[in-house]
Amino acid sequence: MKDNLTARQLQLLKVIVDEYIESAEPVGSQVIEKKYSLGISSATIRNEMGELVDKGFLKQPHTSAGRVPTPKAMKFYISQLMEEKHLSLTDEVRAKEEVSSYKGNVDRIINEATHGLARRTGALAVSALDDGSTWHAGYASLFGNPGFSDMAVCRSVFGLIEESKRIHELFFERLESGSPVEVLFGEELGWRFFEPVGVVARQFTAGGKTGAIGVIGPLGFDYPYIIPTVRYFGDLIEELSLQ
Repeated sequence: MKDNLTARQLQLLKVIVDEYIESAEPVGSQVIEKKYSLGISSATIRNEMGELVDKGFLKQPHTSAGRVPTPKAMKFYISQLMEEKHLSLTDEVRAKEEVSSYKGNVDRIINEATHGLARRTGALAVSALDDGSTWHAGYASLFGNPGFSDMAVCRSVFGLIEESKRIHELFFERLESGSPVEVLFGEELGWRFFEPVGVVARQFTAGGKTGAIGVIGPLGFDYPYIIPTVRYFGDLIEELSLQ
């Protein structure tokens, strides 16, 4: 068993996280029974979901009968259950063409990579260098995302962007140096109104400086796509800054 979960619970947890990523809504047992062919009844699904709650993988919002994954569940999903969905070759070529016209100019490379990442993920993209320089793109995505319907959360995210010290803390103190891509959740950061927020980021080296690029969005990010996409743009910055 992985992390003290049975084979059935592993299968169910993957389905619940996949459904939550797709719908951005609490997931109920009836939805799982109707949509996924697990071969078990709604009652059995409810019982297993109760076990997953007890083990800290699911929680119940106050206003819903469904369950949502916890940061613990998301971390486990990413490390053990997720199947990555990489950019298509066409998208990779197009992204490289967009950024490569600025090769040799580190600031322009990072700026264009940040905008390219925002376009391809539909999320708020942020980049920074350890000298205090920052870049952002994709603000509009915050307002169209159901995960950010709480304006207090939006204000907290905008406040982060406006404070270079907090971006520096996020990218250069909270991220593990040398990690290909890291995922952080608001509950881990301990920042007010950041609980429903997820951060996917990757450090890089460019022009002799340490930098990082990432996206900020809801806990229910499409991690199978977001993670390899962030990794690709970080690799691209490093590659082009050497030319």
